[in-house]
Amino acid sequence: MNRRSFLKAGLTSATVVACAPALPAIAPVTKAQRDPYHGLKVGLTSYTLRKFKLEQALQMTRETGVKYISLKEVHLPLKSTPEERRAVAQKVKDAGLILMGGGVIYFKNNEAEIRNVFEYARDSGMATIVCSPEPEALDTVEKFVREYNLRIAIHNHGPGDKRYPSPLDVLRMVKNRDKRMGVCIDVGHTVRIGEDPVAAIEKCSSRLYEFHMKDVTAAKADGKTLVVGNGVIDIPAVLKALLKLKWPYHVALEYEPDAEDPMPGVLQSLAYIRGVLAGIG
Repeated sequence: MNRRSFLKAGLTSATVVACAPALPAIAPVTKAQRDPYHGLKVGLTSYTLRKFKLEQALQMTRETGVKYISLKEVHLPLKSTPEERRAVAQKVKDAGLILMGGGVIYFKNNEAEIRNVFEYARDSGMATIVCSPEPEALDTVEKFVREYNLRIAIHNHGPGDKRYPSPLDVLRMVKNRDKRMGVCIDVGHTVRIGEDPVAAIEKCSSRLYEFHMKDVTAAKADGKTLVVGNGVIDIPAVLKALLKLKWPYHVALEYEPDAEDPMPGVLQSLAYIRGVLAGIG
């Protein structure tokens, strides 16, 4: 084809294209990514990462793929200033994470001490204070729950806890108080005292504001924590119970072993949880 023929053919083609009816734009087909946690707000307690500085702990949490975190005092001291608390909250946000709460926080029946705990939560943007107050402090706690409009979730600690060994012990103490006073079920400690965790979830459901996920080697006092899925807790039944409730609060993995190198166990635990949820459908 010579140059004149080539130009003529090109003009003819351009004319055909220009005169052709416009075709609708076809957007690329993309499949929405399914939430691997089926709507459960699965995250970490920063106690899991207690041997690492805040910035490291936030980065490590990001690396797990979860979006939620609760902070232990090692990462945000109770004696911090309001400015320091707000700065930490901003660091959490900048890391792409959502701060769900803080704790476990222990406090006595001391009004100034309790007020500081509530100001600590307010200043840092925590909606839930995971705590273990002296039972004698509950009247004062209730007063501040109303004043600050914050939830508390009292954490059970199993056989060695003389105050709140079982989540049902917590429920008995708060059920007739302000509805923002509730329970943090630690599933490991619950199983170690011989309680059925699914029954505990069901009984505490209206006051259940935090859930600490772990696994244990035995359903007795000397049971030790380990990778989730490798112990005796019926994790699928626990997850089904939370899903049935469409439970909207923090399911916080609290991985206690291997403090110097927790990430392998954390990643295995989260992978097991995702696998169970995928099997549930």
